[in-house]
Amino acid sequence: MKVRTKAYGEIEIEDRQRVSFPRGLFGFEELRDFVLLDATQEPFLWLQSVERVEVAFVLIDPKFFRPDYTPDVDPAELEEIGIADSDDMLVFTIVTIPPAAGRMTANLQGPLILNRNTHVARQSISANPHWGVRHGILEEMAQAREKVPQDNPPPAAEPSC
Repeated sequence: MKVRTKAYGEIEIEDRQRVSFPRGLFGFEELRDFVLLDATQEPFLWLQSVERVEVAFVLIDPKFFRPDYTPDVDPAELEEIGIADSDDMLVFTIVTIPPAAGRMTANLQGPLILNRNTHVARQSISANPHWGVRHGILEEMAQAREKVPQDNPPPAAEPSC
């Protein structure tokens, strides 16, 4: 199938790249058909509307910069798209990239939950008040690196006698 995209012009896509949002996305409820595309820069992806070429979102797996992230969404919402356990689920967040790209943020409060088997998805609201709509990706990656223990910690000091 050929799809017109905002980032790449017209491209051929495979069926496995198609994603259906039966309820649309917040603010774009009328758009239901999307494709998931690799971005030129990892770890980002594009979520491109099939219905409106000008509607495309940059996505990221939140675990990339917040290893402790869990979407904390209503289990009924997961059941609605056929997710029985976490192995069936992929989670993405929408990235906002301002002119100063170093200040890009991710919306952890409104994760996109995708059934990896059926390619049916929905946007949900996290019940965890810790997750907001503007998490600084680069800042949180730096904080996560500071928390990880070093592979080769410095040797313990020799006791002095």
